[in-house]
Amino acid sequence: MTLQPYARANDLPRRRTILLVEDEPFVREATCSILENAGFEVLPTGDARDAMKVFAECTRGIDLVMTDMGLPGRTGQQLGQDLREHSPEVMVLVTSGYLNREYEAEAPESRTYFLAKPYSKRTLVEKIEKILGAAPLGRAATQAG
Repeated sequence: MTLQPYARANDLPRRRTILLVEDEPFVREATCSILENAGFEVLPTGDARDAMKVFAECTRGIDLVMTDMGLPGRTGQQLGQDLREHSPEVMVLVTSGYLNREYEAEAPESRTYFLAKPYSKRTLVEKIEKILGAAPLGRAATQAG
């Protein structure tokens, strides 16, 4: 029997990091749990101001910002625009339970996507994997500089 050497930290694939912006604590906790169980690293925040701070301070890179459309003081789309001023590469997934399902916020050319609430665990994870599949793993938004 041959023993394999331990993988060094640099040999392991980097987990994708999602900045989750949700003002409802129950929804934030449940979504965080779903995403962590799917293998993502999650940075949960409750409002746009905290999200901007976490985004600016994150040294490991954020691959996707998942935000509720209705946030205190800002919309999810406004938050995405604010973040793009600092990092044009950032991908944003906007979620809402109040918009019509025909609402077309999807704009892959601008890296903005939409998911209607309520969504299933499977739908959420599949949507995020599809979005992240379009971006190279080695270049997270906050590293795009």
